[in-house]
Amino acid sequence: MNIRSIIKELSYTSQQRKGIFFLFLLIIVLQLFYFFSDFSQPEKVNAEEQNWLALQSEVDSLKQIKQGYKPKIYPFNPNFISDYKGYKLGMSLAEIDRLLAFRKQNKYVSSAEEFQKVTKVSDSLLDAISPYFKFPDWVQNKKTFIHYSKEPVSQTFSKKEKLIVLDINQASQEDLMKIKGIGEGLSLRILKQKESLEAFVSMEQINDVWGLSPEVITELKKYFRVSSFPPIKKIPVNDASLKELAQFPYFRYALAKQIVTYRSMNGNIKNIEDLINIKGFPIEKANIIGLYLEF
Repeated sequence: MNIRSIIKELSYTSQQRKGIFFLFLLIIVLQLFYFFSDFSQPEKVNAEEQNWLALQSEVDSLKQIKQGYKPKIYPFNPNFISDYKGYKLGMSLAEIDRLLAFRKQNKYVSSAEEFQKVTKVSDSLLDAISPYFKFPDWVQNKKTFIHYSKEPVSQTFSKKEKLIVLDINQASQEDLMKIKGIGEGLSLRILKQKESLEAFVSMEQINDVWGLSPEVITELKKYFRVSSFPPIKKIPVNDASLKELAQFPYFRYALAKQIVTYRSMNGNIKNIEDLINIKGFPIEKANIIGLYLEF
């Protein structure tokens, strides 16, 4: 077999050449279609996710408010500053250690000047935190500092001071800490609960503070009360937005949404009895909740 015959065998007819051309053309077209087409699946969002996405701008605004939030400082006795509280106040570890070492000797500071002398805090920090110092009544008229390790007065701190009945809405953190079983954490939790409601309208609301034992609640009700109805900015149930209703501690988002749905379908809510008919409403707290609402 010579070369000419081999070439003749490998040569294509005109029809075969056209077929090969169209095959290459088809391959190029398919490649271009694959390159420029978007085969990604659209993301499916269910109804619940749509509701949350609709509230995203609201969540973002609340985050911005929180970023500018500055915790409120309540009056406190500087003799009982813990490591954590000292850190939050801006004290260094060395300054906190000096105070704790001083306290281990059964000694107490009785003025802002004595506090600075013991801890060696700067003048600027002392000026910032000393307005919140609250010393016991028995040291208010002391002219000189006394080393309590030499006096039996130190026993006063080992026992709870004699309490008188106070208005719970006027109570300070130190007043609450006089109750056996209430420390810095629980006293702050009670004050934050009151702040979220503007004021307590009944001592029964103490039961809603997380972490309080039945014994502590009994003691609180023994020494505190709501002396008079406090001034409260009531929530207009029929005009308040979903956001405003959801911020009320007794409603939250789910119940607030039910209230908005109910009034859109049934008209204005006339009284607390109408609210009781709404699914999820805490009926056992209806009398208290009604005092915060305006119909």
